[in-house]
Amino acid sequence: MARTIALAAAALSLGTAAASAGGIDRSGQDIGLLFEDGNAVEFTFGYVSPSVSGVDIASVPTGNVADSYFQFSLGYKQQVNDRLSFALILDQPYGADVLYPDASPVLGGTKAEASAVALTGLARYEFDGGFSVHGGVRAQRSDASVTLNGLAYGPISGYAVDLATDTAFGYLVGAAYEIPDIAFRLAVTYNSAVSHEFDTVETRGGATIGTGTTKVETPQSVNVDFQTGIAQDTLLFGSVRWVEWSSFLLEPQTFVGLTGGGLIDLDDTTTYELGVGRRFTDRFAGSIAVQFEEEGDPLVSPLAPSTGRVGVTLAGSYAVNDSSEIGFGVNYTRVGDATPETGTPDTARANFTDNESWGVGLRYLHSF
Repeated sequence: MARTIALAAAALSLGTAAASAGGIDRSGQDIGLLFEDGNAVEFTFGYVSPSVSGVDIASVPTGNVADSYFQFSLGYKQQVNDRLSFALILDQPYGADVLYPDASPVLGGTKAEASAVALTGLARYEFDGGFSVHGGVRAQRSDASVTLNGLAYGPISGYAVDLATDTAFGYLVGAAYEIPDIAFRLAVTYNSAVSHEFDTVETRGGATIGTGTTKVETPQSVNVDFQTGIAQDTLLFGSVRWVEWSSFLLEPQTFVGLTGGGLIDLDDTTTYELGVGRRFTDRFAGSIAVQFEEEGDPLVSPLAPSTGRVGVTLAGSYAVNDSSEIGFGVNYTRVGDATPETGTPDTARANFTDNESWGVGLRYLHSF
């Protein structure tokens, strides 16, 4: 019962984080596959379509600055014996795809592109009494580019920086407690920061103004996940995810010399989810969940033009046979209002209100 309902609940884990931290935090670094019974393979695919727009201080609409994107994850879990298991998970934890159309004289042409793919190898050891520990190593491959354009950037308009692909390593460690008779599980996982050193080329107006290395740290985080049966065929579930986005700084050497500051500044985030799932037949289960992230400082980087969110996810799963299940769902999120700013001191350059995001997802799980 619990597995079918949990798969329904997780069917959109790739899409529900789409608005978090300006759209940068995408997968939530889920390791739920490690807790599946026996051996299993899992594939998750998501599509997210955000609508994030506003009006600049010249009263010109910015248009939608956030592009749609696809997400995927692939995982394999092996049960070695009654106590020991391991898993490999490939996912896309972070990403950005922001472009201000040229129509805006204040920010038109400003854009940011970033991607990260992570391969996580982890193991779990189960003790007597329902306790277990887990941990592992994460290899993360990332790259990014940023262009600043428009009147908001004054003399540095036309600046661009390219961060070449870099691979760096981090780790994760955690513990869990389970009571199988009531489908109860409480799991806590700490994900370390991953420190990249990107080969960097800075240009202005197409001419190179600096080369070197830029250190960027994707943030540490803590995930707390729980579930428990509350009635026959009914599961209550939820999560809390804290991310130290204040440590995520992009400070190319030449840019800092010209402006005295970095390219992006984010607030730490705590994201909550609470939902309920129910098995309706031997093969079909459904769930509904709400997500909440408190709004931070409304003055935000134009490269991450949102703060806070409230969303709802409807999902279901269907057991094709005794070993294969398909999960599916849809998410709708209201994105918090924000005011993109530049300069020192911070100066508002646009006003973003009434934005939203839609996501759809599909998850396939095969046990053997």
